[in-house]
Amino acid sequence: MEYIRKETAAVLVDLHASFPLHEKKLLVLGVSTSEVLGEHIGTNGSEQVAEAIFETICDFQRKHAFMVAFQCCEHLNRSLVVTRQTADYFQLTEVAAVPVRHAGGAMASYAYRHLQDPILVESVVADAGIDIGSTLIGMHLKPVAVPVRAQSPFIGKAHVTMAMTRPKLIGGSRAVYVVET
Repeated sequence: MEYIRKETAAVLVDLHASFPLHEKKLLVLGVSTSEVLGEHIGTNGSEQVAEAIFETICDFQRKHAFMVAFQCCEHLNRSLVVTRQTADYFQLTEVAAVPVRHAGGAMASYAYRHLQDPILVESVVADAGIDIGSTLIGMHLKPVAVPVRAQSPFIGKAHVTMAMTRPKLIGGSRAVYVVET
């Protein structure tokens, strides 16, 4: 589990270097603990892998004060586990379910049991995301997602895809996007 912690920490550092996370930013995480172990998504959920990733994320979160949402699997329509404080801040819509290993996934169920005052919400519009094992987090990112490359794009055996977001560029050939001083 120690290498999973180290790889998770490295991915977080890479994302933070490209897109600094702070108290007003929301990071969405989709995690297949099965894929981390080299198994097919949804077939071998692991509480130990979930714990290692969760604790590493929470340690990093305490240092940078951003908010986090853990995506459930498709059996709960990819709803997300957040703290009630996060839901209140972003005015998120609460839904009624409790994620468990076979309906929500190991990561989301672990987060639900270990976050302070957790709730399940229908969707988020996150500023950045980390997808560990092709869990498809794109629906929970702001409209213009920009890929972020990790120095090592794996946690365990799972491929990691990261994204940050930016505001939409509007206008045409005459539009100006940077104020010259």
